[in-house]
Amino acid sequence: MPAFFDLPGSWAKLYIPFDMRKAAEWATTAAFALAVYLLLVLWTGPIGLWSSSELIAGVVLSVLAGLLGGRLLWERGGWRMLQPHRWVLFFFYLIGPFFLAMARANLDVAWRIITGRIRPGIVRFNPGLRTDLGRTVLANSITLTPGTLTVDVDDDTGDFYVHWINVKDKEPRPEDVCGSFPTWARRIAE
Repeated sequence: MPAFFDLPGSWAKLYIPFDMRKAAEWATTAAFALAVYLLLVLWTGPIGLWSSSELIAGVVLSVLAGLLGGRLLWERGGWRMLQPHRWVLFFFYLIGPFFLAMARANLDVAWRIITGRIRPGIVRFNPGLRTDLGRTVLANSITLTPGTLTVDVDDDTGDFYVHWINVKDKEPRPEDVCGSFPTWARRIAE
């Protein structure tokens, strides 16, 4: 929303195009990043949290995180990533389905390397995710799982292009390539 400010002197009003919501989103993201940073450096040694260099580095990194990551966290729906149940879901996703899929994929890739039974290729599928954060969670989950690598995500259509070690079908379903990851990404980020 534009804001008008009264100024003394010859200028009656000054028009400043400033969106308060975007400023709040940026400030919240930066404050959260600073809190996480300070929590991580709290027990890092004798200097730790009380060092001015740590505080300066934390502020600089937090400002950058707010500027670069704020858009991902606040698009379409506003404050959804501040909802505690999304963080709980993300935690359970990491220790449950993601960990099991990664363990399974490690064994599968090891078996394929030993036996030589690989059919690599790039496949395309659309998981139906609407937000950039949901697509980022899914793309990172796919890339961190051995045997798959997210090559590209089409911004317009939402199609994922994934290099897969064992192509079974030229037009696979998302579940064939990455299991339940799209469902979890939708729960967490959309």
